[in-house]
Amino acid sequence: MSLREEKPVYERKSESEIKTKNAVKGNENGRNSRAVCRVCDRMFREPKILPCLHTFCADCIRQIEPFSVLGAEGKTPWAGDEGRGRSPLPLTVLCPECDSEVDLPSSGVDGLTTDHLALDEVFMETLLMEESVLCDLCSDGDAGKRCEVCCVNLCDFCSQAHRRQKRTSSHSIYSLEELKSRGRLSRPVLCSLHPGQELRLFCEPCDLAVCLECAAAFHRDHQCNSTHDVIYQHGDRIRQLVSGSLRPRLGRLQEALRRVEISQEALKTRTETLASEIRAFARSYASAVEAHCCSLLQTLEEVRVQRRNQLNLQSVQLQQALSDAHEGVEFAERLLTCGSEAEILNAKGVTMRRLMNLAECGYDPHPAMVSHDNGSSMYFLPQESAGQVDGFPMVGVLHAKTVDPSKCTIEGEGVQQGVEGQRGEFTLVCKDSAGEPLSKGGDPVLVSIVHKDRKDCIVETTVVDNSDGSYAVSYTPVEPGSYSVWVCVKAQHVKGSPFVLAVKRKFRHHRGIFHCCSFCSSGGAKEARCGCTGTMPGGFQGCGHGHKGHPGKPHWSCCGNVVEGSECVRSLGPGTLRGHVRTVEL
Repeated sequence: MSLREEKPVYERKSESEIKTKNAVKGNENGRNSRAVCRVCDRMFREPKILPCLHTFCADCIRQIEPFSVLGAEGKTPWAGDEGRGRSPLPLTVLCPECDSEVDLPSSGVDGLTTDHLALDEVFMETLLMEESVLCDLCSDGDAGKRCEVCCVNLCDFCSQAHRRQKRTSSHSIYSLEELKSRGRLSRPVLCSLHPGQELRLFCEPCDLAVCLECAAAFHRDHQCNSTHDVIYQHGDRIRQLVSGSLRPRLGRLQEALRRVEISQEALKTRTETLASEIRAFARSYASAVEAHCCSLLQTLEEVRVQRRNQLNLQSVQLQQALSDAHEGVEFAERLLTCGSEAEILNAKGVTMRRLMNLAECGYDPHPAMVSHDNGSSMYFLPQESAGQVDGFPMVGVLHAKTVDPSKCTIEGEGVQQGVEGQRGEFTLVCKDSAGEPLSKGGDPVLVSIVHKDRKDCIVETTVVDNSDGSYAVSYTPVEPGSYSVWVCVKAQHVKGSPFVLAVKRKFRHHRGIFHCCSFCSSGGAKEARCGCTGTMPGGFQGCGHGHKGHPGKPHWSCCGNVVEGSECVRSLGPGTLRGHVRTVEL
């Protein structure tokens, strides 16, 4: 059975769909865009997959300026023996496609996963561009066929000889015209250490596709299974991330972006309407009134710019998140539908990491985090007194006071310090762009308190709108530690957010007495014990001066601590002090 016949049907797209998609995505020169590097605008040479799932030539990645600092001798991490992309320092670069910060492996560019799907596209594009292909074996006759395993073009004579050889008799040979009509050339993935050996096994402990020789030499004691046996197990994990997490998230991102765009249009319409009202009112006055009109319009424009900037910020965040999620889903689906078993398993690691990062850490819009500001909070009062302009009394005031998250402040120590099991409080004071407190509430406020070391430890918070521009926030932490406090107004962090909240352990008071020894404190009672664990001879269960275990100084009978103003280091429940020294004054 040929290699192509052995592959399971993993929802592959039809040949006509692949040809149509390639034709639509071709670049300006008519080439398949999937075979062309976005950096050098040439067909891929040694394509490598970055952690963000974008593919570029290895040399193009090496030319990206790294973020790493200079070495001890003032050389960049690419200098010297590291010229081929092997850097002794961990490097972070910016992806030329999405501007994401991606970390390169310690082995450098050579350690990145090879994009075999891109190589297939390059080989197919090369095949379509060449009108006449010579035989790779004899170099005399025109090649009309191709061996998919050996990846060589063959004339009719060499094709027959290829089939007669015992080593290559089972190889799949196809007509070049047939391969061109398919629209895609699928090649076997060969081992980089053993040329000619196909990656047919998957090492579970190493999470790596290997050949037979690698399995026998380097993975001898590991569990290695056939790629055909494990492809569904690992492929379905990628599919579950796509269908269960990222697909629904794409819908939410698109809907949130649509709402922001509607708000932008509504804000524009509302601004234009208010400008017309202001101009109509101002035309009834003389030059002083005209000056008053210009002042009102300037104020309106400043408010519009401020709110437009807020909406633009949300739009940019949502567009970037949508783009990242869309590209991750597209890459994963193409890998599952077009990739062979070895290709899927070879790229599984980098794909899973990217998809899990998008699903867990990506920007996911919450309904309360998406702005619905369409300008309805702005209104014009034509009868309200506006003071004087050039000595003339004016009327007409524009009310457009809105919260500016960068000017909002937090009052109260509860945002920085807390105690385990005790209620903590702080107050959010909302202010406008001029730093003046607002006189009304109603703004969307979101407060989140999460343990820094345990992400599943989330403190329940209560936000009360005081209807005067301030919001009372209360919480009760159940565990000590360091917490991250997010305080957001209109989907933006307030000044200083996120804050660091240090929750201390509840102070334990001493339940014993601070004494010199149990013998003296109990009046010589033999059954009296002490937390210092000291004992006396003669059947005494407690401590005495100079005897074994006595700390040599006054101490607490409940825990043995020698510091009078300290915290009890022994957690004692009700009834556990029975038998210890009674709390009495001698």
